[in-house]
Amino acid sequence: MKKILENKLAFFGFVIVSLLAAIAILAPLISPYDPSRIDIGNILASPSRQHLFGTDQLGRDIFSRMIYGSRISLSIGFVSVGIATLIGVCLGSLAGYYGGKADTVISRFTDMMLCFPTIFLILAVISVIGPNIYNIMIIIGMTGWMGTARLIRAEILSLKKREFIEAARAVGASNFRIVTKHLIPNAISPVIVSATLGVAAAILVESSLSFLGLGVQPPTPSWGNMLADGKSVLGVGWWLMLFPGLSILITVLGYNLLGEGIRDLTRSRSK
Repeated sequence: MKKILENKLAFFGFVIVSLLAAIAILAPLISPYDPSRIDIGNILASPSRQHLFGTDQLGRDIFSRMIYGSRISLSIGFVSVGIATLIGVCLGSLAGYYGGKADTVISRFTDMMLCFPTIFLILAVISVIGPNIYNIMIIIGMTGWMGTARLIRAEILSLKKREFIEAARAVGASNFRIVTKHLIPNAISPVIVSATLGVAAAILVESSLSFLGLGVQPPTPSWGNMLADGKSVLGVGWWLMLFPGLSILITVLGYNLLGEGIRDLTRSRSK
């Protein structure tokens, strides 16, 4: 934490990420209105004291919907990256530690997955199984593990010949213990950086899917479907797209800055 506070990029990203997490957790307390509350008398009301970010075509408060939308976007980001990281660490560890046929099979499967354009693969799967928040989490996670697998494989290939691994074998440590207690903890730094940046990428993917109508379905608010709602009334309700768009921009910027800052810290530590 001390190093993060000393690194300007990491600190700025940490502040943004912390504020967003606090907003998502405290949404019921800080939201001035029910995000699904329809007010026919305030349809497309411009930003004012009563409605800080204006209202949409049904009179729903944009500010409240954005606060609750942060929960959806951050949940999808964290859960999908958690799934991707778990799969990537498991497959990358197996490939790097055992080598031989296991490495060949896993590496070729990873290369095959990388050949598919991720967004089109996600669109194809969602069109078959249907769009909802749980499917989106699982699909983004199961199509985003390849980079983590390559990272952990490369780290383990360089670590498994080190003296402390030979010492662990000499005292009779099992393969499972060597991988989980010695190799993965020492290879996890680049994975943490990749996961931090992956949250930003997952939020962008979710927003894109929701904008296309294949993500989180109304009336559940997400920043992506709020952008889609504002598309049809952009000429008279500019605030419907401006504020959700800024939220996505600031969130992605925060996670990218935090990830870059952590990367700088891990590089300086390794030196």
